Amino acid sequence: MAATPHVLVIGGGSTGIGIARDLAMRELDVTLVEQGNLTHGTTGRMHGLLHSGGRYAVSDQASATECIEENRVLRDIASHCVEMTGGLFVKRPEDTEEYFEQKLNGCEECGIPAEVVSGREAREMEPYLAKDIDKAITVPDGAIDPFRLVVANAASAEEHGARIETHSPVTDLLLEDGEVVGVEVEHQSGSGKRVHGVEGGREEIRADYVVNATGAWAGQIGEMADVDIAVRPSKGVMTIMNVRQVDTVINRCKPKGDADIIVPHETTAILGTTDEEVEDPEDYPEEQWEVDHMIDTLSELVPILQEARTIRSFWGVRPLYEPPDVASEDPTDITRDFFLLDHEERDDLPGMTSIVGGKFTTYRMMGEKISDHVCAQFGIDRECRTADVPLPGSEDFSVLRNYMDEFGLRSPIGRRSVERLGSRADEVLKTSGPNPTICECEGVTRAEIQDAISQSGSDLNAVRIRTRASMGNCQGGFCVHRLANELHGTVVDGDTYDESIARQAWDELLQERWKGQRHALWGEQLSQAALNYALHATTQNRDHDPADGEPIDFAAFDTGSGRSSGASTGDVATDGGHHGN
Repeated sequence: MAATPHVLVIGGGSTGIGIARDLAMRELDVTLVEQGNLTHGTTGRMHGLLHSGGRYAVSDQASATECIEENRVLRDIASHCVEMTGGLFVKRPEDTEEYFEQKLNGCEECGIPAEVVSGREAREMEPYLAKDIDKAITVPDGAIDPFRLVVANAASAEEHGARIETHSPVTDLLLEDGEVVGVEVEHQSGSGKRVHGVEGGREEIRADYVVNATGAWAGQIGEMADVDIAVRPSKGVMTIMNVRQVDTVINRCKPKGDADIIVPHETTAILGTTDEEVEDPEDYPEEQWEVDHMIDTLSELVPILQEARTIRSFWGVRPLYEPPDVASEDPTDITRDFFLLDHEERDDLPGMTSIVGGKFTTYRMMGEKISDHVCAQFGIDRECRTADVPLPGSEDFSVLRNYMDEFGLRSPIGRRSVERLGSRADEVLKTSGPNPTICECEGVTRAEIQDAISQSGSDLNAVRIRTRASMGNCQGGFCVHRLANELHGTVVDGDTYDESIARQAWDELLQERWKGQRHALWGEQLSQAALNYALHATTQNRDHDPADGEPIDFAAFDTGSGRSSGASTGDVATDGGHHGN
């Protein structure tokens, strides 16, 4: 073992990246590997709620207390990732007075600031609330951007010496004399994606200790060493509306169930969620009734949702863990607490620990606990500093600064840019060239796109995660071609992204954007999807593959007659199927 232990963290979600940052700040040698982009799994598929703990104040008070503690920490160290919207637990006439009082008392017992307001006062706060809402409880809920937060943690980890490898799935654990001594990964860099260490192919990464922080995939990593990790993946479906119908987190004040929360997030509102146990975290269906159920049920709280446009739905898998001595028939009964599994102690397998369960809001606390455990394996006594040191972008910035004169930006665009970049705004936005808006829906400028490409390489989905480009109302219809144009010809680490790389990245982003729209194709959103198809498949000729050797008849476009082999409206279903898989 080297003088400085080398720790290998598997998993690039909030928990894994939080562990990597913590260990790197304690001056350990850290490598993190992730099978896809950062936030590929559960973290990138949550509803954006910064918990006050109110949702657990009756059912799981230990978790509720942890949530309010970490709520305060994240507001401090990740201010550019958090919007303190506040929250309301609203009571309808059919909801019981008994549970309302239990919620209020539970908040008090857990140290969660809570106050009762009348139905009239609640509607003054949120005018679209149903007129028959009796009363409500205010709590300090917030909205948080999981993508921005994870990227900031990754940046901090790298600043402290960590190596971060995305698009590098683990294919095997390395075992010697009954001990885990590292992992084998497959670097997937063939499409021009940036892989920081190796240009592609297999690599054996040896380590003094391995941390399995793969969430719902933890059992699959455990199987590589013949140990059982009883994760019970639970699917949650969420639906995104076209605008913010509310500016406050709205919770239904009743025992936990499906479709009971609305989270205002950036320019949209996210409706959530379902809770259904599944076998495989990668392979499970999303059904139309789940989206319909979400809208119908939450319209009882905010009736205007029935008239709103649904722009997409998405689904994620909670990594619930059930200890062997506990058995629950219903996944909603499983605790949201996290568990540290020392495999030497539990399975006689030295060299590896897994962390399972938990919640996004408590990711930093989970990282601290497991980092304490790892340091203890090597007799290292160094304090955790992640609760005190701001994340990159959160140091000393004001979202009220007016960037219109300084950077030549329209004020609202400048404000959105600063909210995303935080204290990095000067570094990114002070550019000598023109800085037009590339994504109008989310107000993302060229400078932000180029900054993201410099960090993420040619993967436009990674650029999306860093900037929110293509995540607005048009779902990329009016900006993905501009993103591809920004990518084309860019030089990163000596590599020039040519036309073939730009086209592949363009296709991958279109496919990802389409997946979430398949269950929202009715009314105005169907018209929007048809417009996007017309723009990309026909006007921009995206249903023509230049690799097949067929020449493009540009004269046909000049005369307005279209290509002789052009797509008809009957091709929409075929094209949609392609982009959905």
